[in-house]
Amino acid sequence: MPLALKAAAGIGGSILVIIALVIAVLKGLLALIGFITMAIKIVVIVSFVAMFIVVGLMVFRTFRDKRKSKE
Repeated sequence: MPLALKAAAGIGGSILVIIALVIAVLKGLLALIGFITMAIKIVVIVSFVAMFIVVGLMVFRTFRDKRKSKE
């Protein structure tokens, strides 16, 4: 095998490896972004549920206090 052919194969292989590594890094980055957005969605949902529970408890306590004050 001529030396020029070995050098060309080495350069082509190196470029393919670099492309494969870039693709792997981008896939990992997309997975990380997906995980972070899912975590943010869960935090938002849990905070809204907690807010509704707190408002419900406040309304319940208000009705209970008004009932006690009438008696």
